[in-house]
Amino acid sequence: MVSINGTAQGTTYHIKYFDVQNRNLKTHIDSILTEFDKSLSLYREDSELSLFNRSHAIRLTTPYFYPVLVKSKEVYEATEGMFDPTILPLTEAYGFGAKKTNPISDIATDSILSLIGFGQIQFDSIMVSKNKEHVRLDFNGIAQGYSVDVISRFLEEKNINRYMVEIGGEIFCKGSKNEGSPWISGIENPLKPGSLVTKVTLQNRAMTTAGNYRNHFKKDGLVFNHLINPKTGSMEQTSLLSVTVFAPDAVSADAYDTAFFVMGIEKTKAFLKTRKDLDVFLVYQNASGKLITYASDGIKDFIQSVSN
Repeated sequence: MVSINGTAQGTTYHIKYFDVQNRNLKTHIDSILTEFDKSLSLYREDSELSLFNRSHAIRLTTPYFYPVLVKSKEVYEATEGMFDPTILPLTEAYGFGAKKTNPISDIATDSILSLIGFGQIQFDSIMVSKNKEHVRLDFNGIAQGYSVDVISRFLEEKNINRYMVEIGGEIFCKGSKNEGSPWISGIENPLKPGSLVTKVTLQNRAMTTAGNYRNHFKKDGLVFNHLINPKTGSMEQTSLLSVTVFAPDAVSADAYDTAFFVMGIEKTKAFLKTRKDLDVFLVYQNASGKLITYASDGIKDFIQSVSN
């Protein structure tokens, strides 16, 4: 088995694969991830995404932007706007992710909400444009998952069909390890960083997790998360501590974990009744402060152990 580790997108990656030629593909993988970053990074002034955010329209020059637009539109429509990459003006207004959030007035919220809504983005495989000047995109809730799929596809093009690709905690596993044993991944305990709340066997499936670990706050002895609702523009609180989604590909899992985190427990359960291609593992606290986990039916048999 070949193991490759590195850094990309401001995080780390870990890739393992079985190759009859025992090739080390790190140089190729690093090159792909660098080009990916030049397309979709919000933190590079020279990225294709940053260029679009400063412009009314751009001609697409990389193979990465268009597929993410397509998936974004699909999940935006399926979740009725709970996943929305045009949320960037709201996240900036709230200072989300900083030590303190900045309260904004109802008037400011209404003004910003006029810039929110993926329906304001028009695109095809050649160009992408926006209806209003200050509409901007943030692919942080989907791009990392897509990068996992991009590297997975690269490995398959090299005739490698037993592998594990993990980038920043987003994972896709194909085939099995030695002697048919499955790949195993852990889901972190959001209240105890570094420890696991469960282990899951993965085969031909992606797994991604959403959870604002650094935005936890305590209220009446219970732990909550801050989140921004892209439909209302309001800062809300949820007892959900993490949402892990299992899907056929990592880009889908990544987008839906973002949406489900905003939708909450009951709406997510209801949504899954019509989506047998998706499964979830939810971690939250009940009213008495006990850590509760919920696994949807399609993933229960793959849960190895749970320690509350």
